[in-house]
Amino acid sequence: MVETGPPIIEMIDIAKYYGHIRALEGVSLAVRAGEVTCVLGDNGAGKSSLIKIMAGLNKADSGLMKVNGVETHFDSPRDALKAGIATVYQDLAVVDLMETWRNFFLGSELRKSIPVLRPLDIAQMRSITSDELAKLGIHLASVDQPLGTLSGGERQSVAIARAVYFGAKVLILDEPTAALGVKQSGIVLKYVAKAREAGVGVVFITHNPHHAYLIGDHFAVLSLGRMSLNARRDEISLDHLIQEMAGGSELTALAHELSRNSPSSAMA
Repeated sequence: MVETGPPIIEMIDIAKYYGHIRALEGVSLAVRAGEVTCVLGDNGAGKSSLIKIMAGLNKADSGLMKVNGVETHFDSPRDALKAGIATVYQDLAVVDLMETWRNFFLGSELRKSIPVLRPLDIAQMRSITSDELAKLGIHLASVDQPLGTLSGGERQSVAIARAVYFGAKVLILDEPTAALGVKQSGIVLKYVAKAREAGVGVVFITHNPHHAYLIGDHFAVLSLGRMSLNARRDEISLDHLIQEMAGGSELTALAHELSRNSPSSAMA
């Protein structure tokens, strides 16, 4: 697969420490428009630390981050949003009891141009919510449904549609399929593909290599804060990706040792 253009985000030799604990060291990653970059790794691998730096929650201790080719330092998540980088975390930061359209515009409500009073433009927000969800193929019975009544996959999809509508150039998805079954995970992956088709650069954080390989264009595997794999889709197979996630050469060595020490080996 040929690289499609210059990166929107480029991380170069990023390091992050918490006291004596190494969260990241020497990590480099590029995120391009219209591509899904999958970042994989077990718990403690450094995935969360990496996306928190991208999202403006934390600062790297060393290394460079460039946005559209310009060295950038975010002081807050708001700075990242202004640069077009939106993050959807596992908890979604939504209000389950509120209507879907209210969640879609939460914190960015539209108001009518009536002087002084400036009431909410509810009709416009309902219409936009319905239209934007339809663009991603999401068809709800009503956008007046409380968000909590939607399935897990639909809720993730609403969050994706919201980020795209508000101008995200890069969409970071933190384990969007972690708590979902096969069918609901498929719904989310379908809408991730729609976001890619809209030209958004997607950073897909996951510990599931099967989900990653279904949707990914570029794969990065983190292990104990270091990057153990950085490859494009045409450079890697699913089996290779699974092996890297499972421990790579360490897993092979363990399998060899267990085979050598197994009861059947001892009886031979």
